[in-house]
Amino acid sequence: MIDIKFLRENPEIVKQNIRNKFQDAKLPLVDEVIELDKESRAAKAEADELRAQRNKNSKLIGALMAQGKREEAEAQKALVTSQAEKLQELEAKEAELSERVKTIMMTIPNIIDPSVPIGKDDSENVEVKRYGEAYTPDFEVPYHTEIMERFCGIDLDSARKVAGNGFYYLMGDIARLHSAVISYARDFMIERGFTYCIPPFMIRSEVVTGVMSFAEMDAMMYKIEGEDLYLIGTSEHSMIGKFIDTMNKEEELPYTLTSYSPCFRKEKGAHGIEERGVYRIHQFEKQEMIVVCKPEESPMWFDKLWQNTVDLFVSMDIPVRTLECCSGDLADLKVKSVDVEAWSPRQQKYFEVGSCSNLGDAQARRLRIRVNSKENGKYFAHTLNNTVVAPPRMLIAFLENNLNADGSVNIPVALRPYMGGVEKIFPKN
Repeated sequence: MIDIKFLRENPEIVKQNIRNKFQDAKLPLVDEVIELDKESRAAKAEADELRAQRNKNSKLIGALMAQGKREEAEAQKALVTSQAEKLQELEAKEAELSERVKTIMMTIPNIIDPSVPIGKDDSENVEVKRYGEAYTPDFEVPYHTEIMERFCGIDLDSARKVAGNGFYYLMGDIARLHSAVISYARDFMIERGFTYCIPPFMIRSEVVTGVMSFAEMDAMMYKIEGEDLYLIGTSEHSMIGKFIDTMNKEEELPYTLTSYSPCFRKEKGAHGIEERGVYRIHQFEKQEMIVVCKPEESPMWFDKLWQNTVDLFVSMDIPVRTLECCSGDLADLKVKSVDVEAWSPRQQKYFEVGSCSNLGDAQARRLRIRVNSKENGKYFAHTLNNTVVAPPRMLIAFLENNLNADGSVNIPVALRPYMGGVEKIFPKN
């Protein structure tokens, strides 16, 4: 969420940012919120003045009574009563206007970083760099569910009966591989200085609207019926929420945390053949990383975060590339974002396995995450997040890139301690 003072003083910058994100329908909101803010501030000023007058008149009543001037005192009482009624009206008006301003401000997109390429959608994202050798084996690579079925490692039919489409049972070596990747990712991040955390898997609506846009909320979140609780779509939601309404000492920053959680997503919309199986699902597990830091340090942490994911995948013999997300592909709260994509030998292309985002002070402003500095006073922190690893989607890349012609799957050296020391797993069928 943009600072209302910044919008008030720089309306054309905000409007150009909206154009850069190809959200022209939101352009009238800038002038509308400026007018509403003006009315809100005027109502507040009038209320403050009336409040001061009422307090002054209330004190005068006591003085008049002490002097025996009862009639004048009663007149003052009547005046104070009328002022109280008027003040109540002004306070209600101010509250209504403030809420309308807040609602619009939460709809206007955050100011993107100048380095972000301008483009309408993800088709215009820009490749930055490739890591590892993307190769094509001299044998046919089956669809990922076929590979898993050869290991008796997946049961989609039973999952449909139990929960519907978008769910799965993982079993045997595939289930063990899934857990091994999560455990390895956890330790990988701990070794890089991040504090491990297991957060709540449900959050209140105030946290939901604090960490994401209304559009994202509608497309992703599952609501718990009859309660002010939502299932998290990623542990970033509850991890950033951990700092709601806090005043943090600048000398204690940054907070660097890595968190495990199950994730639940609606995943609305039609999906193509490449998004079947376990690619786009309603429930999965994930290791995440988040940083809360000083504003001037967020660009440095942004680069560190996506590099962590690249290094993790390369250590498991999975070639990846980084993509700079264009303006139209950025969610409204994001300042800058880089996707990490893994190579698919079967598809002969890369696909997304993680996303790193710098949200500036947008989440901190919504959730009131502040920093107290001896030199700079109080200010809002910057927040960042990135996927460490999110199986089972990541398993698609793992199985395809480590598959052998005989159907066995190599276990990279880094992962062997989490797989009982085995160097390969072999199909059952």
